[in-house]
Amino acid sequence: MDTPPPNAATHDPLTRWIGQKVVLDTQGPLIYIGTLAAVHAQALVLCDADVHDCHDSRSSKEFYLAQTRIVGVHVNRVEVIIQRTVVASASLLEAILA
Repeated sequence: MDTPPPNAATHDPLTRWIGQKVVLDTQGPLIYIGTLAAVHAQALVLCDADVHDCHDSRSSKEFYLAQTRIVGVHVNRVEVIIQRTVVASASLLEAILA
């Protein structure tokens, strides 16, 4: 069996971003922007987060992220838990090029 060790999350590359503002992109219209609070094997936890559905706006994900980097995160969730299976990519908000 391929059972990860109990401390597998401590070796996860995302743990170095805990406490920083991150962008979790999905293959669908949702993007998650917020402060990475916890990293688990099955899920990621963001606090002071913006859950944005690009179907609800006329702007692309790239434009929305560039604007968010400039004006700040539009917090609409105190905390959100995102299943890792829906995350296509992760980056620091500060790494978004305007």
